[in-house]
Amino acid sequence: MNILGIIASSKLGIFPGDFESIATVSVGSGGAADVEFTSIPGTYTHLQIRFITRFGSVAVFKTTFNSDNGSNYAWHEIQGNGTSVTANAGSSAAFMYGAYSNGFSATADTFGVGVIDILDYANSNKYKTLRMLSGYDANGSGGLQLNSGLWQSTSAITSIKIAPNTSTFQQYSQFALYGIRSA
Repeated sequence: MNILGIIASSKLGIFPGDFESIATVSVGSGGAADVEFTSIPGTYTHLQIRFITRFGSVAVFKTTFNSDNGSNYAWHEIQGNGTSVTANAGSSAAFMYGAYSNGFSATADTFGVGVIDILDYANSNKYKTLRMLSGYDANGSGGLQLNSGLWQSTSAITSIKIAPNTSTFQQYSQFALYGIRSA
């Protein structure tokens, strides 16, 4: 039996580089003003959040860590919609800005999607960085956004709060938090 067959047929446990589900949040009827993951264990190397969202209006996320609303964040973004490209940045901000999604005015039952990577989230010797890719289609229109962010703190991340900059997350929006083991 080759090595792949042995690994595939065995129950060796968790391998380095594996994604392990930590928590999932699904938004119910009536929507939600924000989504928060708390009590995040410090046992992984990186975190990843995968999401599918719909807002009350076209909006972007505001992300904060450990309930820190001070001026400790910086962010960059580039976004395009098929006809134009824009770039923005912010520093000394109270949150990280990013993740593009559609709203009520978009085609019915369409959602934005994206992935957020939070690197070295438990490392107490460095600031925390984030990268995000998101987008949505609105029946031929829509947008794509690439973001990076910095939280100027050496504290381990134990909670993450994500909120729209306007409106609310609509029903059926979903967020899944994963831990990534070191490779």
